[in-house]
Amino acid sequence: MEYRQLGRTGLQVSPLCLGTMNFGPETSEDDSHQIMNRALDQGINFFDTANVYGRKQGEGVTEQIIGRWLEQNPGKRDQIVLATKVYGRMGDGPNDQRLSAYHIRRACEDSLRRLKTDHIDLYQMHHIDRRTPWEEVWQAMEQLVREGKVLYVGSSNFAGWNIAQANTLAAERHFMGLVSEQSLYNLNARTVELEVIPACAAFGLGLIPWSPLGGGLLGGALQKVASGRRASERMQQEIEKYRPQLERYEALCRELNQEPADVALAWLLHNPVVTAPIIGPRTADQLEGSLRALDIRLSDETLKALDEIWPGPGGQAPEAYAW
Repeated sequence: MEYRQLGRTGLQVSPLCLGTMNFGPETSEDDSHQIMNRALDQGINFFDTANVYGRKQGEGVTEQIIGRWLEQNPGKRDQIVLATKVYGRMGDGPNDQRLSAYHIRRACEDSLRRLKTDHIDLYQMHHIDRRTPWEEVWQAMEQLVREGKVLYVGSSNFAGWNIAQANTLAAERHFMGLVSEQSLYNLNARTVELEVIPACAAFGLGLIPWSPLGGGLLGGALQKVASGRRASERMQQEIEKYRPQLERYEALCRELNQEPADVALAWLLHNPVVTAPIIGPRTADQLEGSLRALDIRLSDETLKALDEIWPGPGGQAPEAYAW
């Protein structure tokens, strides 16, 4: 496993990040523990979760599953880089969501309790909060860092200008600010190339793409439908919407003798701003399959072909739409 630095930090993380959103709702606790064990055995040391994962408001089901795994395997806490998130609604009260200092402090304490650890390696703001001033957000995060409860701070679903604003104000406070951004990014969702990726490059943030397979669309959707595997109505609609591109894409993958999911991950990994796509395996076998992407090197010819099938916005702003 060749590790990568997370943005401008000295922190070394695996080039694939283990996403845990399925732990609880889709994957049993025993199977979730097996996946985490297998991931660590394979060299994946970057684990991502969120306090809202688990589909039960306020319970932090997924964090609890991870916490019990850490409790049963105390030596493994120092082998992983543990990331979680704050913002989502965790109760019915008016301050049980968003990024007020009040909520950040309480949410962090609750995540630490559920995760059964004394610190969070990467604490990510799950969404921009347009109501709370950055002075308040940074004051709360700085306090958590001083107390040793948080090591690094990241963002998720931020616009490019949010990143610029946040890190400019953090620098004025002599605080490191954001070190990573977790964005929707895949071959079929390339809007972040306009401004988010340039902002990450300029401010030294590592990009952590979520939904790297487009919700399964880029994982061999046509093959799976043809072989009789069930698909949701939403997925069927997506397949029909993008059928011409999917036919070309899956044909290209066959020419490369690679699985579509592996090509989609390899395409993300070729971008120097990307630190680690988030994979969300429901089974240990799915985890093993994702590792194949690490050995794929896409030629310039293949990258050009992928751009023709899945065209992006035309580069970064403003050149993408102006002279």
